[in-house]
Amino acid sequence: MLVVAALGGNALLKRGEPLTAEAQRANVARAAEALAGVVRAGHRLVVTHGNGPQVGLLALQGASYKPDEAYPLDVLGAETEGMIGYMIEQALENALDHDRPVATLLTQVVVDRNDPAFGKPTKFVGPVYDRDEAEARARAAGWAIAVDGARWRRVVASPRPVDIPDLRVLNLLLNAGVIVVCVGGGGIPVIRRDDGSLIGIEAVIDKDAASALLARQLGADALLLLTDVDAVYRDFGTENAARIADLTPAEADALGAPAGSMGPKLAAGRDFALTGGFTGIGRLEDALAILDGRAGTRITSAPAR
Repeated sequence: MLVVAALGGNALLKRGEPLTAEAQRANVARAAEALAGVVRAGHRLVVTHGNGPQVGLLALQGASYKPDEAYPLDVLGAETEGMIGYMIEQALENALDHDRPVATLLTQVVVDRNDPAFGKPTKFVGPVYDRDEAEARARAAGWAIAVDGARWRRVVASPRPVDIPDLRVLNLLLNAGVIVVCVGGGGIPVIRRDDGSLIGIEAVIDKDAASALLARQLGADALLLLTDVDAVYRDFGTENAARIADLTPAEADALGAPAGSMGPKLAAGRDFALTGGFTGIGRLEDALAILDGRAGTRITSAPAR
């Protein structure tokens, strides 16, 4: 099978860990071992990943410059794609004993310049703060902020991905047997101008939505949305919580999961499942078991009961 595996933030940095190269390398090495199992089982693999903490850190570093010298989010997104892609690429090569080619592709993803998301920032980036510090930083830098659990974070626009213009390059690499790391952090957000040319825009695209679009455009067989939760649960967080093994797209919608937790994954999984493939949601270390139907939650148009 051709598998698109989207690594959640926990694959790179667990909540509360310092945003250091050492911490990220250790987490990426564990992720690579799980993904290597998918490749050893005979599947072709494309890897995507998040970048929220990393792009937020670069934005904070940029704040030390003059306002007109700070780099925009599309450029920072490209920087994090290269940084994180390098770590994943190297860890996968090591986990596979260097017998498979692995390459990272900085990937542009087109969004609609008139997307209403630009008027309503929702995507978390950067570290967490207490409310007073978050409000002070927002006033100084012109941020929008929102609650993330018990703390506060910066939020930016998260428009819907509509096209991946680098798809031809991706297909060339896949046809040559390369394991590709791409669409990092949802991809580099760009818009099409009236003359058809592309230009970057200040935004961060949801990684799961971009991964679902990538899986559809590649004609993948499976989309894995890998996180730190072993499956989707009904009544999650209550004493009545129950793991759900199979869902239809309509059932995934009906769960009404919140946007701050499983909601984006269910929406992305539904969108891909409607095209005929299947989506698996679960823990990173269970990647191969999710593909085999032995773990996680599977979303298909007609799931087995």
